[in-house]
Amino acid sequence: MNGKVVVITGATSGIGEVAAERLASMGARIVAIARDRARGEATLARLRERAPGLAHRVYYANLSLLAEMKRVVGEIAAAEPRIDVLINNAGALFDKRQLTSDGLELTFATNHMSYFVVTHGLRECLLASAPARVINTSSEAHRRMKIDFGDLQGARGYGPFKAYGRSKLCNILFTRELAHRLAGTGVTANCLHPGFVSTRFGDQGKGAVSYILRLAKKFAISPEKGAETIIFLASAKEVAGVTGEYFYQCRPKTPSIEARDDQAAARLWQETAELALKNPAVR
Repeated sequence: MNGKVVVITGATSGIGEVAAERLASMGARIVAIARDRARGEATLARLRERAPGLAHRVYYANLSLLAEMKRVVGEIAAAEPRIDVLINNAGALFDKRQLTSDGLELTFATNHMSYFVVTHGLRECLLASAPARVINTSSEAHRRMKIDFGDLQGARGYGPFKAYGRSKLCNILFTRELAHRLAGTGVTANCLHPGFVSTRFGDQGKGAVSYILRLAKKFAISPEKGAETIIFLASAKEVAGVTGEYFYQCRPKTPSIEARDDQAAARLWQETAELALKNPAVR
């Protein structure tokens, strides 16, 4: 990874933090996008300690808001003409249905829209750096989920795990369509399930969902273990030409039937693009 530039979201805790530090120790310069300034500065200090002299940098943005997504990728694109790896790893789960100021359901906005907008905004930098890689963190939570194009925002019958699972299905469909659109450019796109990891994920809530997650984490794997597939996809020569795949434990894994629906992937791309460009109040 010597001389490589890696842009990563969700790098201030959990698997994102581990991946950023490991890739930095392998010689990569890390460009992180964070929301919390204190955690961002702490992460930057660790990166500088782990891999000094590489001009690591942290940008700050709320990746649930379209304007913030677009602003931060504009700043990064202007400052970083070369991006070798983009890791979309920011994600969250919320007890109750909430709408952002854009009118988007918060889980959908954070876990799916940010992947789309950040990738779109950095596309030209990735193309200019080919061979380059896009890596999207998804989850086995996508299984048994279906995309309802009449209710992408979960207005009918919202459930926190359902909203999260659908967003992870969106991640796989997005990866599938992105790989199709990038075919022949030298930029690959893959996604992964990191495993059930003991991180800060879900800790911000106060309801039953957060309580359940805190109990379940007693049986979860470590962030170090969970980050292994991200690091593999970002650095391994074995996957240099692999694209459009879903990985678990550093191996390809077949996702659900719904996650392999090319028509749904194309339609989700179109619907997402319209939301990102027009930004209407969403039903």
